[in-house]
Amino acid sequence: MGTDERVAGKGGALAAELRSALAGDVDFGASARALATMDASNYRRVPAGTVAPRDADDVAAALEVCRRHGVPVVARGAGTSIGGQATGTGVVLDLTRHMNGLLSVDPEARTAVVAPGLVLGRLREAVRPYGLTFGPDPSTHSRCTLGGMIGNNACGAHSVAWGTTADNIRSLDVVTHRGERLTLGTGGQGAPPGLLDLVGRHLALLRTGYPAGLPRRISGYALDALLPERGTDVVRSFVGSEGTLGVVTGATVGLVPLPAEPVLVVLGYADETAAADAAAGLLPYGPLTVEGMAADLVRGATGLPRGGAWLFCEVDGEGAARALVRAADAVDAAVVRDPAGQRALWRIREDAAGTATRLPGGGDAWPGWEDCAVPPARLGAYLREFRALLAEFGLRGIPYGHFGDGCVHVRVDFDLWTGKGVRDFRRFSEAVADLVVAHGGSLSGEHGDGQARAELLPRMYGDELVALFGAVKDVWDPDGGMNPGMLVRPRPLDEGLRFEGLPLVGVGREAARCVGVAKCRVAGPSTGDAVMCPSFRATGEEKHSTRGRARLLHEMALGEVITDGWRSEEVREALDLCLSCKGCRSDCPVGVDMAAYKAEFLERHYAGPVGRWRRPRSHWTMGGLPHWLDLFGRAVNVATRLPFAARLAGVTPTRPLPRVAARTLTAWFADRASSRPPALTLWPDTFTDHLAPEVGTAAVRVLEEAGLGVTLPPGRVCCGLTYVSTGRLGAARRVMRRTLDVMERETRPVVVLEPSCAATLRTDLPELLPDDPRATRLAASVLTFAQALETLAPHWTPPRIDRPVAGQTHCHQHAVLGDAADRRLREKAGLTGALAGGCCGLAGNFGFEPGHEAVSLACAEDQLLPALRTAPDTAEILADGFSCRTQIDHLARRRARHLAEVLAEGLDGPR
Repeated sequence: MGTDERVAGKGGALAAELRSALAGDVDFGASARALATMDASNYRRVPAGTVAPRDADDVAAALEVCRRHGVPVVARGAGTSIGGQATGTGVVLDLTRHMNGLLSVDPEARTAVVAPGLVLGRLREAVRPYGLTFGPDPSTHSRCTLGGMIGNNACGAHSVAWGTTADNIRSLDVVTHRGERLTLGTGGQGAPPGLLDLVGRHLALLRTGYPAGLPRRISGYALDALLPERGTDVVRSFVGSEGTLGVVTGATVGLVPLPAEPVLVVLGYADETAAADAAAGLLPYGPLTVEGMAADLVRGATGLPRGGAWLFCEVDGEGAARALVRAADAVDAAVVRDPAGQRALWRIREDAAGTATRLPGGGDAWPGWEDCAVPPARLGAYLREFRALLAEFGLRGIPYGHFGDGCVHVRVDFDLWTGKGVRDFRRFSEAVADLVVAHGGSLSGEHGDGQARAELLPRMYGDELVALFGAVKDVWDPDGGMNPGMLVRPRPLDEGLRFEGLPLVGVGREAARCVGVAKCRVAGPSTGDAVMCPSFRATGEEKHSTRGRARLLHEMALGEVITDGWRSEEVREALDLCLSCKGCRSDCPVGVDMAAYKAEFLERHYAGPVGRWRRPRSHWTMGGLPHWLDLFGRAVNVATRLPFAARLAGVTPTRPLPRVAARTLTAWFADRASSRPPALTLWPDTFTDHLAPEVGTAAVRVLEEAGLGVTLPPGRVCCGLTYVSTGRLGAARRVMRRTLDVMERETRPVVVLEPSCAATLRTDLPELLPDDPRATRLAASVLTFAQALETLAPHWTPPRIDRPVAGQTHCHQHAVLGDAADRRLREKAGLTGALAGGCCGLAGNFGFEPGHEAVSLACAEDQLLPALRTAPDTAEILADGFSCRTQIDHLARRRARHLAEVLAEGLDGPR
């Protein structure tokens, strides 16, 4: 019986003993195990269970229980490791749930004491008021943890100035597998018995076995830090050990001053290798960053100088910027001083780990040869040979990364689904490892070795030094229980790939697109206009993140951990709090579309005669809202006032249901006369037609004032939104086909006032009816209200209103439609200020369903309600979405209006 089988067989007894031994959370259920099978790598290992310890005592207790049972342990932070080192077959320690505090800050000493689960972004926010920051800043800074950074010796864009994580750690508190509690420092402090004696016997090897001139040498153990002439630095030798030596329970970290006047200098070069050749020559000018990207990664970005590749160089001060531009032999240059402009450009770089997985022209790329490093002066030569090697193997990839440190990230379109593709993956990995070593480089320049590169370490270090790594591992962890199979005595690099056994088509294949970079795991108040993922920000639980749901769907498709397929209650429970906001469609760097996956899951989960009766009542009532309103109209108002109406409808009694208007928009329009020839068709969506016809009448008035004749469709139309969001896809297709029959001869632009309906027509309609060309034509004709005015009446000037605004940009508008035209229109009308991002939390039927009240409120508290509380009394509250307006009314007791209503009122002059 193999180790994995022995561990699995102990699950019940092990879980019971862990629960009695510690105060933290112990979860050996299918959902918890499924969520921890993968990190951000190509690998998959199924754990026996997860433990979320509350403190160092819990960590020690968990290790003791696992050691007695012979069960391995892996410590896990945000799970963004790319080498597979955050996965394990035994017990996964989740250090993010409870051990996530900032314990103290000493601004004078420029240090902070942190728990391992603290997110880097939170540390940086906390010390910013002191003019300080933590130097290493990986692109995942909004969700990666300090413990994970210590495990992998993470670096980031500013490493040319501030070094790696190892350069910024003062001391570490560690618990070993046998329960020893050590405080690691310099001068041999905290070294376990036998370590320094072992090092003393191999001083010559340590002095000659490591490559020189390599700032990003992350591979292997940093045993040369234990040399006497380097201060016998135990803490530095431990950083980067990838959880194979012990568990970090606390750290004292060093802080650095923030630049007083950060300026971003973007240098344009003819191509990627020209940029790489130039990078090392810029280092004497003291840049804080030298980041390289080529045109195949920077897609559609604005504000870049001419060129086919760019170096992003941050400097401190205008004088340093001018000096750098003069020194650079660049095709063109741009100096960006505006913080907002800098953030927009840096966002391209931060999203690259995900963006690079979607290749131009189609196809997916994967990690696997992710982040090697060579001496900076050799980077251009290395990249030329690397590109030739890609071509030799018929592969594509997009190199980018820390050119100033000689470190290159790249995602490659490996075929990891077939036996031949996996064999080619191994052959390529071996060939490129030899190439890196030939250039004096390191197999890992940032993310650690894990399983992906550890097998190749003898090519870099030789057998003798790698054997010493194993001996050091045995001193720290004689039982071999800490993250076995990683870095030392590794599993083969082509074993346990996460694609094995996964169907080539279907929702499992789509979910596999998630590479685990975890941009969806940004908890607490979000930054900028991001929407993804409101339910995770509300709960902080992995299963309510886009990544977590993707992992559960992946495991459902495999059928090993989640064994009941489309009937899975674990998947249903995780998707239950998905608001179908579509935020991941735009904010996820790899374009995971959880709203679409949820709709398909619900369709299949409730399929068949038995499934139909298991469906929540709200799927039939609110999910069929267009049908019921067309059938009964205002009689719905009477029905909703009846006793037990909420229970019968399957909705919460704590929310008042919307009132049906006395007269529909279509009835009003039919009774009016207009001599103006129609230039556009106004879409009478269900919400506007039955619940808010005043929005439609206002829109007609504004559009006609702009010189645009308006007509309505020649019959009843519906986008099918409510059917899609409740997973009744068969009904949605029928509704959509009837709509296409009505719109078949329509050639005019179609203006849709409700953002959720416009987004459904743009995306869901052609995706659900891919073989009907009418669907594509209708989708292409859809315009929002602001887009219609901008494109069809470009010379029209809106009335000046001159008021501040607050309110909500609809999440579907953010994700699918964009709001640039809306912002320009508001600016022309003198409506100043920004609308809140995020999601309002009502999301159609979601906020009306029992059990969703707390999350609905928490989503509103993320951005919307704080923005409304700080808005002046004179502010105009704007929300184009009916759900957003309803949520604002319910929770803030303020009346929000569609932009069309505000402009129509403005036509009458100042109020």
